[in-house]
Amino acid sequence: MEVNVQQDPFKDIRPYYDHEVEAVLQNLLYDNELIGAVTQYQFPSLPAWISRLLRPVVRIGLAREFGEIQSVKRFQRMVAKYMAKMIARSTTRLSCSGMDNLEDDEAYLFVSNHRDIAMDPAFVNWTHYQRDLPTVRVAIGDNLLSKPYISDLMRLNKSFIVKRSPKGPRQMMAAVTQLSAYIDHSIQEGESVWIAQREGRAKNGNDKTDPALLKMFYMSQRKQRSFPEAIKRLKIVPVSISYEFDPCDQAKARELAAHEQDGVYEKGQHEDIESIVQGITGFKGAVHIHFGDVIVEDFDSPEVLAAELDRQIHQNYFLHPSNYIAAGRLEKVTTQDQDAFEKRFAGLNHRESEIMRQMYAYPVVNAELKKGDMRD
Repeated sequence: MEVNVQQDPFKDIRPYYDHEVEAVLQNLLYDNELIGAVTQYQFPSLPAWISRLLRPVVRIGLAREFGEIQSVKRFQRMVAKYMAKMIARSTTRLSCSGMDNLEDDEAYLFVSNHRDIAMDPAFVNWTHYQRDLPTVRVAIGDNLLSKPYISDLMRLNKSFIVKRSPKGPRQMMAAVTQLSAYIDHSIQEGESVWIAQREGRAKNGNDKTDPALLKMFYMSQRKQRSFPEAIKRLKIVPVSISYEFDPCDQAKARELAAHEQDGVYEKGQHEDIESIVQGITGFKGAVHIHFGDVIVEDFDSPEVLAAELDRQIHQNYFLHPSNYIAAGRLEKVTTQDQDAFEKRFAGLNHRESEIMRQMYAYPVVNAELKKGDMRD
């Protein structure tokens, strides 16, 4: 797809086009940091000096694999091979519901709860890939793209950039409007989009949609359409993603406890990257993705729309034994379930354990609150 630069207002944030793929991959082959990271991943137990000696071999192997890739679709086929291995190693079951209620030839804006940096959108994409449907474009914050090779890999994999670093109100407004326009542009040209319901993961397990996100959807449309019109045009679908076990649960509990005690938490330089790796490789148990109902009603404000998204996400969240145990609903679980869950608390102090237990309990609490609201 050839695009005139002057007619490409999204060039600095959009995923790469097919005609750009070959050059980007060639540049990646000469990125020593990427080659080092891949070598470390493939040979994690080797001493550093041996890993350095193996880098030329890894580079040749990547060149052989990259040589056949000249489109985004072919790149994603390569990613799918690694995804299949990850699913086999780190999950006991991966299930999906709600997709049958969506049209295969429609584009949707999937607004999802957010537990894992990489795996939430990856699992949504996997459900599409398995049904031979086009994968979705994925919103990713620029705070996660501290290294150029990470940015390139993500944009090769249909990610687009959410700018969180602009300074000053004018720059921020321009970034928000550009993002809003790109999301609308994607839906109108038939490309589905995934975005988290709020900035950052819900580390405490309490999934809540940020009305500011929904206001952002409207920013580029505010001169042409009303808020309800702009929202209906996007065909929003709430998505509930649930993990039996969160690979980053202890790290989240320690961070929240430290913030509670000290009032601040200083994140390590590459902590987000470490969380991505842990989320990909760590044990997740059973994973379920539910696609909710398309938003077709008129919602007059971001706050009212946020409440509807929360209602669907909470109501459709698949509750695992770990959730029931944390919430004290032991009649729904086995002794084996309890033993597996309690092992996850090894090494945590009392407060960290309380926070982690609440993290797993929140989905049960939220689901029961939504049932109570429906009875009222």
